[in-house]
Amino acid sequence: MVVPQRRTSKTAKRLRRTHFKLEVTGLVTCPHCGAMIRSHRVCPKCGYYAGKEVIHHEDKE
Repeated sequence: MVVPQRRTSKTAKRLRRTHFKLEVTGLVTCPHCGAMIRSHRVCPKCGYYAGKEVIHHEDKE
């Protein structure tokens, strides 16, 4: 059975795990209402995309 000769140090372990992390998706502010939305998507708050109303919302500000 294979057993490590030495214990893996904290630094070596952390260096190996530096790439194991979550990345934030591209968030932008909606130019119409200012909410944070994913880029190239219709804003779920106001329903606008590219300066045009795509989805009609009853609870507009």
